Amino acid sequence: MPKSRDLCSGTTRATVLGRPTHADVGQIVRRFLYNGSGRLVVRSARGELGWLRGAFGGGIGTAISGLVGSKVLGLGDPALPWLVAPIGASAVLVFAVPGSPLAQPWPVIAGNLLSATIGLIVGHLVGQELGLPLLAAGLAVGLAIAAMCLARCLHPPGGACALLYALGASGTDHWGAMHMATIAANILALAGMGWLYNNLTGHRWPHRPGPVPGIMVPGTRSAAVHQALSEVLAEWDEVIDADIEDLDAIFQAVERRMRKAEQDAPPAALI
Repeated sequence: MPKSRDLCSGTTRATVLGRPTHADVGQIVRRFLYNGSGRLVVRSARGELGWLRGAFGGGIGTAISGLVGSKVLGLGDPALPWLVAPIGASAVLVFAVPGSPLAQPWPVIAGNLLSATIGLIVGHLVGQELGLPLLAAGLAVGLAIAAMCLARCLHPPGGACALLYALGASGTDHWGAMHMATIAANILALAGMGWLYNNLTGHRWPHRPGPVPGIMVPGTRSAAVHQALSEVLAEWDEVIDADIEDLDAIFQAVERRMRKAEQDAPPAALI
C-alpha cells in the first residue's frame, strides 16, 4: 500500500489510491493556505518595521482620514459617507509595508481615485440604467485593474473602491459625483499621514531602494547583476511585490556580506 508523509506532523501514513482520506484533504488545505503566507517573517513588536509601529500608524491614519472627511463633508447628510472602507486596506499597505511598490503615493492616491471613478461610471451606465448591478460590480473591478496597470498605479484597495462605487451608483442611494469627495478627502489625508508618520518613525516614504555603492556603469558586474535580475524576472513571468532596484541592492548586500565572512574566516574554516 502506498505511503505518504504528513508535512506538518512528520509522520508516515498509508493512503488508498483514488480514495483520499480526511487527513489527505486536510493536508491539501494546509498546503494551499500556508504554502505562501506561512513563510512570512514573524515581525517583532518594536523597530522601524515592527508590527506595533504599523498598527499604531494604521489606526491613526484611518482616524485622521475619517476626521478630515467629516470636516470636509459634514455629518449632516446621512446618505453621504465621510469615511469609506477601502481606506482601511490602504492603511495596511501604507503603514505596515511602506516599502512595497503597491504602497507608494502614486498607487495609493491615483489607484483609489481612478478605480472609484470607474466604479461610479460603470455603476450608473450598467447597474442603474440597465438594471444589472452584479455585472456592473464585476465589470468595474476588471476595468479598474486594467486601468491601474496601464497607469502604473496598481493598488489592491482600488478594486474595493471600484466595487463599492459601482454598487453605490447601482443602488437606491444613487451615488454621484459628490461621493467622489469622500474618497478624495480620505485618501489625501491618509497619504499625508503616511508621509508624516513613516518619515518620523525612521522609514522613508515614498520608499527609496537600499544603498548600492558606486555608479552603475555598463559592462561592470553591478550592471550585469541588474541585467540578470531583469532577465530572471522576465523569464519567471511573475509579478513580485518588490522593486528591481531593491532586489539589486539586497543581492549586492548579500554578496558583500558573504565575501566579508570568507575573508574574516580562519583558513581552516574554508577547507
